[in-house]
Amino acid sequence: MHPMSKMEATKDGALLSVRDLRKHFAVKGGILSRVVDQVHAVDGVSFDIGAGETLGLVGESGCGKSTTGRCILRLIEPSSGGIWFEGADVTKMDATALRSLRRDMQIIFQDPYASLNPRLTVGAIVGEALTIHNLAKSRREHEERVVQLLETVGLQPDHMRRFPHEFSGGQRQRIGIARALAVEPKLIVCDEPVSALDVSIQAQVINLLEDLQEQFGLTYLFIAHDLSVVEHISTRIAVMYLGRVVEIAPARDLYDTPLHPYSEALLSAVPIPDPTVKRQRIMLQGDVPNPINPPSGCHFHTRCPIARPDCATRVPELRESRPGHWVSCHYRG
Repeated sequence: MHPMSKMEATKDGALLSVRDLRKHFAVKGGILSRVVDQVHAVDGVSFDIGAGETLGLVGESGCGKSTTGRCILRLIEPSSGGIWFEGADVTKMDATALRSLRRDMQIIFQDPYASLNPRLTVGAIVGEALTIHNLAKSRREHEERVVQLLETVGLQPDHMRRFPHEFSGGQRQRIGIARALAVEPKLIVCDEPVSALDVSIQAQVINLLEDLQEQFGLTYLFIAHDLSVVEHISTRIAVMYLGRVVEIAPARDLYDTPLHPYSEALLSAVPIPDPTVKRQRIMLQGDVPNPINPPSGCHFHTRCPIARPDCATRVPELRESRPGHWVSCHYRG
């Protein structure tokens, strides 16, 4: 029985459901470039996202967060597992069905410098999807829609004739957001959308995403490596470690009473604005293990402050500790 099989009944009611998703990348070596190993980038991930909510997906670099997001959109092919969007199995869609799915599912990339084509004007970048999906009947309607999108994300109409290099990082990310909004999607995968921006600009972009969610009824999968970034925008938070989800909970629950030792460690690094409140920083031992050869049993046992011998041999199930709060630990919850 799969650890989240009890959630199977919610699959039809969720906008997006992911079940036991796995993505293994081949490692090639030698003169003949034979496959010599596998990177276990995503190693059995399951979660649901309801319409209109934001699921924050958090973990250290290299834990498989972005790979999960790209698999959901079929930008890269999953090795196994199920992905359902509005009840339709994304993993079984052909090219025609995927093209139509692109209208409903969009992505905002991490690096606004690399994700915009430097040879195209902002108007061409934002309007490209309108052309691909035949969403504007005339050139005038196309231009009016581009102007409307730019204004929606806080840019000026005359920006459409300029090129990406003329804009700051925050403005470029707004262009990326406008591009994602062009096709009126239902779900947007936000792949670390503020991590390349100055801290002073991060809050502006997150506030914009929150406003747009309210205005257009959007659903977000918000990927970040920093718990402080997703605190206010997330309805629920899933914590990932080395290809696996170790805890899922409503945002307030996770911040107030984290159950998994890894979640506790991540949370201990989040600054508290009240100088009278002191939080004990939890320093984890060692580095994140190599995903080519992850630890046996619980992947976290090599760094866990409460690990016991059987943690190295038994894989903990993701189980519901209390209503809506799931944790993958033998000795917590």
